[in-house]
Amino acid sequence: MEGHVCSEYFMRQALELAKEAAAEGEVPVGAVIVHKGEIVGRGRNRREIEKNALAHAEIEAIHNACRSRCGWRLFDCELYVTLEPCPMCAGAIINARIDRVIFGAADLKAGSCGSVTNLFEMPYNHRPICEGGLLSDESAELLREFFQQLRRR
Repeated sequence: MEGHVCSEYFMRQALELAKEAAAEGEVPVGAVIVHKGEIVGRGRNRREIEKNALAHAEIEAIHNACRSRCGWRLFDCELYVTLEPCPMCAGAIINARIDRVIFGAADLKAGSCGSVTNLFEMPYNHRPICEGGLLSDESAELLREFFQQLRRR
């Protein structure tokens, strides 16, 4: 697959995971980690189900990628996530040494890749490349629909 087409494919995989999260009553966020064109980790929000503040899509995807890669350093990996990472997830991305982050919708309340702050620009020992806005309309619409339904209940 070519660059943008490839990126769109992986973001669509993350969107499918976000839809699964929504079907379970979770905030619809999905994430995939890709190494050399292959998905090595998948995750979706599970905070409500697991009753765990750490159960974010990115954290689950990182956990699964570390297991499949047999190590905690995720060099040469990209993370595709439907919502801009929060500070906790941005820190985990830095610690895992993920090279590139591509997110869909901006998070104006907790986004730590440019919206509220950008942890990737801080002088840490690793600085991932970050790109926002890939399939942002679809990602944002999924979130809007979820919260509209939640308010109706």
